[in-house]
Amino acid sequence: MTATVPDEGYWIEPAAETAPGTVHEAVARDAREFGVYARTGGWAFALKVARSVRPGGQAAGETPKVSAKEFAELADCSPERVMRYYRAWDRAADDGLVPQFEALAVGAETDLPDADAWLSYYSSRSSASSGRGAAITASAEAEGIRPTKALEVAENPTALRAAILADPSTAQAARAALLDRMREDPSLQAELARDVVRTDGLRKAVATESRSADRVGYVRQIVDSGQVRTPAGRTIDAPAELRAEAERRLSLLDELDDGEDPGEWVTEAYDTVRSLVARTVEDDPGLRVQERRTKFYSSLQRATKVFEELTFEDAADLGDIYEDDMLDRLEALQQALTTCITSLRRAAPED
Repeated sequence: MTATVPDEGYWIEPAAETAPGTVHEAVARDAREFGVYARTGGWAFALKVARSVRPGGQAAGETPKVSAKEFAELADCSPERVMRYYRAWDRAADDGLVPQFEALAVGAETDLPDADAWLSYYSSRSSASSGRGAAITASAEAEGIRPTKALEVAENPTALRAAILADPSTAQAARAALLDRMREDPSLQAELARDVVRTDGLRKAVATESRSADRVGYVRQIVDSGQVRTPAGRTIDAPAELRAEAERRLSLLDELDDGEDPGEWVTEAYDTVRSLVARTVEDDPGLRVQERRTKFYSSLQRATKVFEELTFEDAADLGDIYEDDMLDRLEALQQALTTCITSLRRAAPED
């Protein structure tokens, strides 16, 4: 009795027994067809479409070729699938890799490109034809990867999330991509900034990194400009010794590996440079006086600004907020001001 068994969607007759040393014709045929596909990939099937589907603008009576819809019906698949093969062949023909449709007769054979070239022209995903898909395809080509891979990732964000959560290297790639994207996407910048601010751990980490970046910037500014800000906020020319030390510390930071935590190195570089700046100021009498004067003025301006913010327009209502400590503090402040004014008057040059 003859039976049939399913194999890859087709019904085939079981192979009859063959004599030892011989190969059944069905097996040999499968091997030949597999070899063609192994060498050419999708080109073998694209050729069937290219030589059987009539090009756009060609009337049905002018050629025995059929429309993509008719070909799809005969193949028992969708016209969209047929057209993806059609468009892949069309793009390759424009690049001179395969013959144009008009040059192919029904049933014609031609040399086919290597299988490796197929995925550069074919996309199995319908999203590739959309504006979003076109942008992803262009980006993938710029990165030197197959567009189908990028489109597959874009269509399955849950899989991307799972990979990022599970794999550090994928998370690093995602981080780098987001940074590149944010440079040209202000909306994404704002959204991520809000996410950071709302997350306690991230907010603290950003504050730490910001402080570290400021310290590195302080050291780098000495190297780049040859000038340095003193503790009082004055800008002076950096001595050669200070500039050389800043350059040495900066080179150590630049040589750190990507995975190495720079925090300790940054702190050491900053503290060392600040100590040298303080010593530079202390060793120069004229500079030391200027530094003290600048510091005094800065403190005076801050104190003046703070006190000016106190308003006494509603003096009649001060009784509502009165505390003994307020009066004590103001009297102490008045005494300190009187002492300071007296000292300054004694130091003032005589006319």
